[in-house]
Amino acid sequence: MRDQDGFDEFVRARWGSTVRLAVGLTLDHGYAEDLAQEALAKLWFRWSRVADGNPDAYLRKIVLNTFLSRRRRKWWGEQATAEPEAGQPAATRAEATPTTQVDDRNALKQALRKVSPMQRVVIFLRYAEDLPEQEVAELLGCSVGTVKSHASRGLAVLRKALDNHAQEVHR
Repeated sequence: MRDQDGFDEFVRARWGSTVRLAVGLTLDHGYAEDLAQEALAKLWFRWSRVADGNPDAYLRKIVLNTFLSRRRRKWWGEQATAEPEAGQPAATRAEATPTTQVDDRNALKQALRKVSPMQRVVIFLRYAEDLPEQEVAELLGCSVGTVKSHASRGLAVLRKALDNHAQEVHR
């Protein structure tokens, strides 16, 4: 197949940011690469119509829609049934070390898994991608109020999960 007026260059330039977006949504690097690849494949078929407009926004929309539609399916693939370190006592922390940073990152991932997929999308777009509420609403095809609601509820779940983690660590 030939390079359809800069598509290959676009993919090389956007691969990293597309995978980063997908990792933020899926919390799984392998799944994120699959999601990014699927989104770029979908973009390829629409490239001639999108290339002159805003292909970045269109790609982001494809990633979001693909992620959310996969989450709606009955079977999502393999699901972890236990924590890798279940049953081990929590370490008490006096200071931040590389180990505690990894523990904190893992706690954040576990907390994000408790947030609904739509809330995770909103939180990621608002706070990791630093998009304004209006742009998030346009990407998701909903109102700004809905974006605010999802962000508020998702952040409440995150706070509760992280507070629980902090209490376990300091026992």
